[in-house]
Amino acid sequence: MDGVLLRRGLVPAAIALAVAGVGSLALGAGDVGPLRALSVLLGGGDDDARFAVLQLRVPRTLVAVAVGLALALAGAVLQAAARNPLAEPGLLGVSAGASFAVVLTIAAGAGAATVGPAVAVLGAAAGCLLALGAARLRGTGDDPVRLVLAGAALSGLLGAGTSVVLLLDQRTADEVRFWTVGSVAGRDLDTLGQVGPVLVAGALVAWLVARPLSALALGDATARSLGHRPARARALGVASVALLVGGAVAAAGPIAFVGLVVPFLARALVGPDLRRVLAVCLLLGPAVVLLADVASRLLVRPYEMPLGVVTALLGAPVLVAVVRSTRMPAL
Repeated sequence: MDGVLLRRGLVPAAIALAVAGVGSLALGAGDVGPLRALSVLLGGGDDDARFAVLQLRVPRTLVAVAVGLALALAGAVLQAAARNPLAEPGLLGVSAGASFAVVLTIAAGAGAATVGPAVAVLGAAAGCLLALGAARLRGTGDDPVRLVLAGAALSGLLGAGTSVVLLLDQRTADEVRFWTVGSVAGRDLDTLGQVGPVLVAGALVAWLVARPLSALALGDATARSLGHRPARARALGVASVALLVGGAVAAAGPIAFVGLVVPFLARALVGPDLRRVLAVCLLLGPAVVLLADVASRLLVRPYEMPLGVVTALLGAPVLVAVVRSTRMPAL
C-alpha cells in the first residue's frame, strides 16, 4: 500500500473514526453516560441503558457513518468533475434539489415513510446538472466564483420552493420539519437498509471514475491523449454524486459542508490525487459526521441541536479559509 496514504491519511483518519465511534455510543443528551454505555457494550447494563445504546445509538451511529461516507465521496468527486475546490453538494444546490424532490413528493400525497431514495436521487441529479449548466452558459464553468454564485442562486430558489410547500401544506410540514435541517436522530436500521444499496452503487461508480477524473485536472485535451473521454467521465461523476447525495438526503436530510470540509482535509493530508483523497474520505467523512452528531447532543443538553446546524458551524470557517486563500488548493 502507498506509504504516504497509509501514514499520513488512513492511520490518522482511522484513529479519528474510532474515537468518534466510541463517543457516539458513549455520549448522549440523556442520562445514559459513558460508564453505563460501556457496561452495555461489555454485555451488562440495565434495561434503560441497553435500550439507549442498542436501540438508539447503534443504529444512529451506523446511519451517520453511511451519510458521512456518502457526502465526503460526493464532495470529492464533484470537485474533481467541476475542477473547482469550492464545489460542494450543499453549496451547488444538489442537496437542495434532493430535498425539494422529497418534499414535493410528500406534498403530492406520499407518506414520508414510503418515499424511497430514488426520488432524492433524481432531485440531486437535477440540482447538480442545473448548477453546472448555469455556470457554463457563457463558457466559464471553471470559474469558482461563477459556479458558487450559480449554486447559491439555485439553492436559494429550491429552498424557497421547499418553504412554500411546507407553508401551504401543514401535513407535509409536520412530517418533514426536523428532517429538513438535517439529522440522524431517530434513524434505525430500516433506513440504512433502504439507502444502503444506493450508497454502495454511488461509491463504486466514484471509485471507477476516479482515474479519468484525475486526468481531467490536466485539461480535457491531455485527458483525451491519455485515452479518457472527458464528457463520459463527467457524466459518470454526476451520476455518482446524485446516487451518494440522494441516498444521504433520503436518510438524514440535507447536511451542508461535509462535502467541502472532508475533501479539503483529505487533500491537506495526502495531496491532490483523487484516488488517495477518496480512500481517506471513506474514513474521514464518517468521523466528521459522528463528531458533529456527538456535539449536537451535548451542546444544548438535555435537548439536541440539529446535525445540519452543527456541520454548518464547522464548515463555514473552512469555506472562508478556502475563498480567502491566495492560491486555490490543487485538485
